[in-house]
Amino acid sequence: MRDGVDLLADHYAPRTADPKGTLLVRCPYGRAFPFSTLFGTVYAARGYHVVIQSVRGTFGSGGDFTPMVHEVADGADTVAWLRHQTWFTGSFATIGLSYLGFTQWAILMDPPPELAAAIITVGPHDFSESAWGTGSFTVNDFLGWSDMMSHQEDGGRLRNIVGQIRSRRRVARTANQAPLGPSGRTMLGAGAPWWESWVEHPDRDDPFWEPLRLTDALDRVDVPVLLFSGWQDLFLDQTLGQFAHLRDRGVTTALTVGSWTHTQVMTQGAPTVLRESLAWLDEHLGGTPAPSRSPVNAHVHGDEWLELDSWPPTMPERVFHLQPAHRLCEEPADAPSESRSEFTFDPADPTPTIGGRLLSPEGGYRDDGRLPLRSDVADFTGDPLAADLYLVGRPVVELSHSCDNPHHDLFVRLSQVDPDGRSTNVTEGFVRRTASSGADPEVVRLQLDDVAHRFPVGSRLRVLVAGGSHPRFVRNLGTDEPAVSGTTMARQRHTVHHGAGAVSRLLLPAGTQPPSRH
Repeated sequence: MRDGVDLLADHYAPRTADPKGTLLVRCPYGRAFPFSTLFGTVYAARGYHVVIQSVRGTFGSGGDFTPMVHEVADGADTVAWLRHQTWFTGSFATIGLSYLGFTQWAILMDPPPELAAAIITVGPHDFSESAWGTGSFTVNDFLGWSDMMSHQEDGGRLRNIVGQIRSRRRVARTANQAPLGPSGRTMLGAGAPWWESWVEHPDRDDPFWEPLRLTDALDRVDVPVLLFSGWQDLFLDQTLGQFAHLRDRGVTTALTVGSWTHTQVMTQGAPTVLRESLAWLDEHLGGTPAPSRSPVNAHVHGDEWLELDSWPPTMPERVFHLQPAHRLCEEPADAPSESRSEFTFDPADPTPTIGGRLLSPEGGYRDDGRLPLRSDVADFTGDPLAADLYLVGRPVVELSHSCDNPHHDLFVRLSQVDPDGRSTNVTEGFVRRTASSGADPEVVRLQLDDVAHRFPVGSRLRVLVAGGSHPRFVRNLGTDEPAVSGTTMARQRHTVHHGAGAVSRLLLPAGTQPPSRH
């Protein structure tokens, strides 16, 4: 590197006199299994040179690991090294998932002329959005990730698996302690020196986040980019934003989204990802014609794959109204104006996270039937559907809402209730509010996560409203104290108004048939 630091890499050479091209993988998680298989042997056996490099400060590479800070410079220096290797084919593509996707966006901050294509799987370009995009810190994901990074080189594979299980338990205990900064440090010990800095900077416009925000890459990339994500991936919103931005600029891009979590993309989704990645590389790096594909491949959870020209597709709108007695109906409420549902969020006993877009194995589609049994959750359930309902796009919930404490959060989830009573999460939204008017109702509009989902005939829709989802989002203490140092807690009494004149409703891009490509 330009500062004299050496980084280690493994080179997989194809056994052919006519290689198709070169792939570059920049990784903080080591160069052994699974990355040696996912990228090294698989692609080398198909005619590509593959370089898997350990980023600064990891698995033998020199320097100190400071997440994301050095990737732009180190990526550029790695490409400069690559172009002088005797076996280099003259053009290359980047490939990888998660942090390996961020390192690709880092190279795209100044795209080198030899770069021919990129395949970015569940890869964020803006860490400030991932950490503080809702106004609340995503403590489960990034405290857990920080702990994993601190111990990933401690021992063998089995020891790491056991350590990760223990880590998830420690994260759950630590997240329930206050203040968050010192409690996290107690858990992390001497590891993850970046921890406090992430929690100390809630303002995404703070200059602190600038090196961790690679938004300019979206305006500079001019090579074909293939994107993968999952409906239950924590970076879903960023991947969809990347696709929309590149498409609007006229960059060759394609998107595939499956019914996967962050890690399932490379387990359950591996056959799809590998097949589509090989076709993309053959066409844009190897010079081999590949079968044409639709711009968007989207899996409908509970159904089949859709081939679409864009995202989101055009869908009819279905409106469901939150009503008294826990009901969800397509007809507006015919109830007294004072009709309401109330619940209290207690930061000392926060509403728990069950499933959803988590980095940990506890994420994804889960039985969330115990949430509506809690006193801090308001639930609204519809009648059995007379026909299949295809929800494809981004739902919206509008709540006529008030709270006796201006410092509060709102968490809304849409779930599917099967005929046997089992409830499973489908999509959700969250917002932190610090300037509400208090007791006077306001209409709060929450965009839920994008989704493609089939509600089968006979199932019911359920809307859950709560004052938090902890520890996915760090609990709202109910005061103006910052999360890093706050200890004082105050309860928050929420009211959802659904009587005459109140607007509390669910807006769905949904119909009885799935959307078509044309």
